[in-house]
Amino acid sequence: MNKDKIWLSSPHMGGSEQKFVNEAFEQNWIAPLGPNVNGFEEDIKKYLNSSPLGGGQEGAEGASVAALSSGTAALHLALVMLGVKAGDEVLCQSMTFAASANPIAYLGATPIFIDSEEETLNLCPRHLKRAIEDRVSKGKKPKAIIAVHLYGMPYKVDEINAVAAQFDIPVIEDAAEALGSTYKGQKCGTFSDYAILSFNGNKIITTSGGGALVTKNKATKDKAVFLATQARDAAPHYQHSEIGYNYRLSNISAGIGRGQMEVIDKRVSARREMHDFYVDLFSEIEGVMVHTAPNTDYFSNHWLSVVTLNKKKTAGIGREDLRLHLEALNIESRPLWKPMHLQPVFENAPFYGDLVAENLFENGLCLPSGSNLGPEEKDRIKAGILSCFKQQK
Repeated sequence: MNKDKIWLSSPHMGGSEQKFVNEAFEQNWIAPLGPNVNGFEEDIKKYLNSSPLGGGQEGAEGASVAALSSGTAALHLALVMLGVKAGDEVLCQSMTFAASANPIAYLGATPIFIDSEEETLNLCPRHLKRAIEDRVSKGKKPKAIIAVHLYGMPYKVDEINAVAAQFDIPVIEDAAEALGSTYKGQKCGTFSDYAILSFNGNKIITTSGGGALVTKNKATKDKAVFLATQARDAAPHYQHSEIGYNYRLSNISAGIGRGQMEVIDKRVSARREMHDFYVDLFSEIEGVMVHTAPNTDYFSNHWLSVVTLNKKKTAGIGREDLRLHLEALNIESRPLWKPMHLQPVFENAPFYGDLVAENLFENGLCLPSGSNLGPEEKDRIKAGILSCFKQQK
């Protein structure tokens, strides 16, 4: 095979990243602090607060951002700041990447997994409410809810927040995959007191590896930064009254992020174009559904384009048949996240739901979605998919 591999989602540089990195070298800011870190945080803050509703109430301070070493670190800090401790319970979407659930275990708490609903593939409000009522009846009111904007599609924000408010349980918004997505015109990452972003190499924008914790005000952000820099007290010597973490983003990585923020709207647009490409491609292939927003309230960045296959209507062609067919053509695709309640490491964790997440895993596939895929790559993807279904458009 001599054709270059088409990746599911590869980094896409904009061109000015090198300028910010070079400045860091020239100024010797090779540390987890510096002008790029401050500038990157400000860039994200302005972006999140740029929509009419992005920062909350008129005149309010708006979202504040702490740049960290990963989205996982951000989620861990959010749980710490909410007071989650060993023996507590945290409600978590089951259909997600392990990094959404692992920080619960870091703290010795127990994850309570919740099924998805079929419209957005995200946390089901009905099962969420049932789970809370059942845990409360057992004397274990959950300490937090982790809701994920899966593959860039916003979850049912109003419904989830209504359930959370009814029981006075804080929501941590996992927007790792959703930078650039909006719900009712408001940017994902601004709907809760704590939200997390990821800048891993495969995300909408990247810092090579990194993430951010988004808070409602600067005071909370400052507390997060304090914890993320080993919780060093204000003293001339090294003194620590709290347990801290080494979670701050480096000035070099933040420089990459600053360049990426200059092209984020272009990256979102390109991902959405890939989604439209698949909608058109599968329009005449029976039994394949491209996951699309339920209505105009939802604006997805379509970080990854998702399809589900119904083998009864595809002449027996299933998710693995298509995945292996594309793999043979050097085209990467990937099954949807295996639900957390099916993972060996969480096999004893409680689960509330039906079979939605399980069916999505069995029948769903993520297709190449990168913002750097051009006409030649699209032609290869199209030919590969059509050859699998033995159809021609």
